Amino acid sequence: MHLFSWCKGAVLAIVIGSSGGLQAATGSWSSQVPSVLVVMSDRPISSRPVVAPPGAANVENAVIERVQWRFEAPPAALVNAWLCHPEQCVSLSSMRGTTMALAGKRADLPLHFRFALAPGIRPVRVQGLQVIVNYQ
Repeated sequence: MHLFSWCKGAVLAIVIGSSGGLQAATGSWSSQVPSVLVVMSDRPISSRPVVAPPGAANVENAVIERVQWRFEAPPAALVNAWLCHPEQCVSLSSMRGTTMALAGKRADLPLHFRFALAPGIRPVRVQGLQVIVNYQ
């Protein structure tokens, strides 16, 4: 009887202590996608969608806080790169970095990389495509 009373009080304390309304948890997820062969300067190619892996924390109702990216291209290759959300693309100035330009966008929508060659450059394979998404 005392145990039941204590448990009932604990549940009541949790309900009272919680903020009104549901909020998504703060967290992060990372994922990588296969390499892409970039062959043209005038027609960008997109990677496969980068999505939260199965079993990752629930990102429904969460928004992006920041995104870290990484990819590898041959040193002499002049590749134009973007990281895209369905609502916006961000130009990437290097093969790795962090951006907050997608902050506030829905965290449950897929991202993808987009690449195009600089004019006169031979086709190159871009590999090691990875993102880490921090959300709240």
